[in-house]
Amino acid sequence: MPTESYTVPATVRRERADKVLAHAFPERSRAEFQRALGAGLVTADGRIIDQSTEVKAGQVLEFAFPATRSSALVPAEIPLDVIFEDRHLLVLNKAAGMVVHPGVGTGDDTVVHALLAHCAGELSGIGGVERPGIVHRLDKDTTGLLVVAKHDAAHRALADLFASRALRKEYVALVAGVPPADHGTIDRAISRHPVHRHRMTVGEGGRPSRTDWAVEKKFGDRAALLRCRIHTGRTHQIRVHLKSIGHPVLGDATYGWKQDPALPVPPRVMLHAEHLVFAHPVSGRELDLHAPLPRDFRDLMAGLRKLPR
Repeated sequence: MPTESYTVPATVRRERADKVLAHAFPERSRAEFQRALGAGLVTADGRIIDQSTEVKAGQVLEFAFPATRSSALVPAEIPLDVIFEDRHLLVLNKAAGMVVHPGVGTGDDTVVHALLAHCAGELSGIGGVERPGIVHRLDKDTTGLLVVAKHDAAHRALADLFASRALRKEYVALVAGVPPADHGTIDRAISRHPVHRHRMTVGEGGRPSRTDWAVEKKFGDRAALLRCRIHTGRTHQIRVHLKSIGHPVLGDATYGWKQDPALPVPPRVMLHAEHLVFAHPVSGRELDLHAPLPRDFRDLMAGLRKLPR
């Protein structure tokens, strides 16, 4: 494996080797250097050092990186709707019915399986394993923008962006009924349901959660199209919050939706991650991305427009 060399600059008195190297090589993450140190692939003046070793000015560090382990998952040639892609990351428009992560009960048709095939030869390893870095999640039925990192440094930077809320995330949802106001904010904590563990609920003791919403279109008094901007990223946040104000997402039986005989039958939970704005983790330039509404969403809206006024 190739070895690189770096001389610790005069500005460093005593500092951990992983921190010094990560600062000198920003295209690599600190976690990558920690794995190299743990594998015995870093030396200071010819002596192998470990993760706790501090280095000082003038020392010559030589390092290599352990080989990326192949994923145990088998890549699957599944078409993906890619909105943006470069050598650092990609953003795709996830289809309805597609699970993001493999898990108990899932098959070999998840987003991760598809990305392993799509990004073949481009993944430098997340956590030392050749796999895509999923930064956030979308539910199985939810469509729209999903951000994926191709290497550790991009994954870490994107995760920091999401954690610090330094990005704009907007969804559109078709909901039951029409809110009395044209816009509003739901600022209610979300936690795991105490009885039904696959569900979330609002109430005290949960994690702070905020959703801004605005009515984009009304379909008589029976349904509406809402634009929702989330300032936090809790599990099922929009679905839980909209249920809490009496306007569950169409098709979302888990959170209170019941079929109105006067409305067309929704094919799924009608929620779409439509708009995302964030700074590119490497170049810093702003990415302002949109995912067009999927066909089933547009078809249901067309059916709703035919309702008597």
